[in-house]
Amino acid sequence: MFRGVQHINMDVKGRMAIPARQREPILNICDGKLVLTIDTQSPCLVLYPIGEWDRIELEVQNLPALKPQIKRFQRLVLGYATDVDLDSSGRLLLPPSLREYAHLEKKLVLVGQGNKLELWAENLWLEERDDALAERGAEVSLPDELVSLSL
Repeated sequence: MFRGVQHINMDVKGRMAIPARQREPILNICDGKLVLTIDTQSPCLVLYPIGEWDRIELEVQNLPALKPQIKRFQRLVLGYATDVDLDSSGRLLLPPSLREYAHLEKKLVLVGQGNKLELWAENLWLEERDDALAERGAEVSLPDELVSLSL
């Protein structure tokens, strides 16, 4: 559903325009209603269509909260989850707390991840990309799930 890497800008009010190639599917799938939250493993934000988020939210809520690591994960992912809507110009207003978490300034990168989009500060995305590409030549043990994947 969501593919590609797109460099975009955020204005001084904290708004970003969703590129047309992503905007159309968002309007068709969820009428512009999205949920934005943090990624607990990387300094980026994750943007879900509301229907996809509803499914994920239920799964996260059903995890055994008596385990401290799971409770921390739930607290962060669910606690930071924020409803956002595309405005008539195809823009999203990014809440200050989420912008702060992901170190978002003017230059952003939107990364398609199939059922969701990741939103990165451009400098952090370039570091992430370069680190991942540098591992290509190194002796890195791939998880079994990746070894069996045929692309």
